[in-house]
Amino acid sequence: MNKIPRNEHPRPDRKRTDWLNLNGVWDFEIDNAKVGVEKKYFLRDSLDQKIVVPFTAESVLSGIGHTDFMNAVWYRRDISIPAEWSDKRVILHIDACDYETQLYVNGVPCSVPHKGGYTSFQYDITDLLKPEGNYITVYVIDDIRSGKQISGKQSHKLNSYGCYYTRTTGIWQTVWLEAVEVAHVKSYKVFPNISEPSVSLDVLTSEASIGAELVVEAFYNGKAMGKATATVNSHSTTVNIPLAEKHLWECGNGRLYDLSFSLTKNGKTDILEGYFGLREVALTKEKGLQINGKTVFGRFVLDQGFYPDGIITAPSDDALVFDIKAAMQCGFNGARLHQKVFEPRFLYHADRLGYMVWAETGNWGLDHTLECNIYNFLPEWLEEMERDFSHPSVIGWCPTNETWDKFGRQQSNELLDTVYDITKALDKTRPVITSSGSYPTQRTDMHDVHDYEQDPVKFRDYYSRIPDGIVNDQLNRINPKRQHYNPALPIFVSEYGGIGWVDKSDNSACGYGKSVKDEAEFFERLKGLTDVLLDNPYICGYCYTQLTDVEQEQNGLLTYQRKFKFAPEKYHEILSRKSVIED
Repeated sequence: MNKIPRNEHPRPDRKRTDWLNLNGVWDFEIDNAKVGVEKKYFLRDSLDQKIVVPFTAESVLSGIGHTDFMNAVWYRRDISIPAEWSDKRVILHIDACDYETQLYVNGVPCSVPHKGGYTSFQYDITDLLKPEGNYITVYVIDDIRSGKQISGKQSHKLNSYGCYYTRTTGIWQTVWLEAVEVAHVKSYKVFPNISEPSVSLDVLTSEASIGAELVVEAFYNGKAMGKATATVNSHSTTVNIPLAEKHLWECGNGRLYDLSFSLTKNGKTDILEGYFGLREVALTKEKGLQINGKTVFGRFVLDQGFYPDGIITAPSDDALVFDIKAAMQCGFNGARLHQKVFEPRFLYHADRLGYMVWAETGNWGLDHTLECNIYNFLPEWLEEMERDFSHPSVIGWCPTNETWDKFGRQQSNELLDTVYDITKALDKTRPVITSSGSYPTQRTDMHDVHDYEQDPVKFRDYYSRIPDGIVNDQLNRINPKRQHYNPALPIFVSEYGGIGWVDKSDNSACGYGKSVKDEAEFFERLKGLTDVLLDNPYICGYCYTQLTDVEQEQNGLLTYQRKFKFAPEKYHEILSRKSVIED
């Protein structure tokens, strides 16, 4: 029997006993002419090729490895529903599929297509199922050149180049089935209070749950910590659990509490397992980033989440853990999850290991100069916020990155400010960087800059006049007319370094600045640049570019194959040194 790839439960924050992993071999077909709907591919018994889900068709692990443009693709597989699910609702989850996805169940379209290549979605397929002989078909349209969809670091040219990499088409995260009671918990949001201590929970339930009894219990290392009960009178129920013991989430130690939700109606009980971290985030100009009231200098690394064999899908759960632990070995306490919405299991491991992350989208590919593109951006962004709201490792939101002017038009501040306002309205517990490293908008919680200056002497000089209200970052040096530094905001240098250490036999290899010639020069430059940021009392954090090489971009601390280029303790000595703003 073939082993199911990525067979771990994809959502440790919301687990049920009754679930079924659908990863593995599916039928597959490329439909560049987009004629499959007219030809009724959704009624076919088979398709022309085989693919290994959840790996994208461009990847080696998929068994396809087709790296040319694919305008549309089809998937098909038979499914068997366990007999014990017969009196329950069956939910099909697709954790990510790029980009516009139409699901068919037994040849019948299931709801409207889902738009968004990075976020999870699900359908209740119960009413379309037959007693036996069930199958599902997935139709996906992908057009990253349209300017109307976010595509992250996917290359708009035939091949990879610079900081653009192999494309992603179709399913690239786990597909799974779940059985739930008619009255069931759909999701929950966590609001910790470290001073009491307690946790408030906003619990969203199904429409049939009115009148049900909800019991929520909290545990720590198996020991009961508190309990709350409520009668469900609307689709959203808020409960508060006073906690018997305080165990704070902090950098390097996740200390997670377990949660158990029981929803009972008409003698049937839905049970959902989850967890939370007792953690509060604050951000001020004077103290910078604070976790639970303590100043923490943000030592972040740029993590793009690409892999040689799986492209943007990690080949295994262990690979996710490795990247986090490798970053911590190097001296980082967190990451910018760059131009990609990372899968929930990555966030789970960050939660339990005490690893901070800035959650971002793959907004590149969208034309940010057009206000109307708010309709192509906002739904996917809100799905990400809804899915990842309760992860304690997520200490801030970054909706967009480098929203450059285009075709002689300036970025739309109206679009960006609207995204900021909605983000803050939905989450008042975290800071928001509206557009990382780009021309600052009127609404943002941090002055965020990218600067790849390679000379430490010049680098120090550029940030020496902050007390005078001047931040001479790289973008300001290019176009000073667009600089709008707000002295009331803390400063985050969210991209620096990118020191090239490249394979000289690879003509396509690139880094930032002149590549170093040997190990001694690398560490001299790394220390010089990093010391500038650690010694500046006006800077609250840095983000080094980057954790690993990605294809031709060879400026990582590790190779693309996850080999340390130099001893990690040498990185750690430089990157983890105490900053002048830390307690």
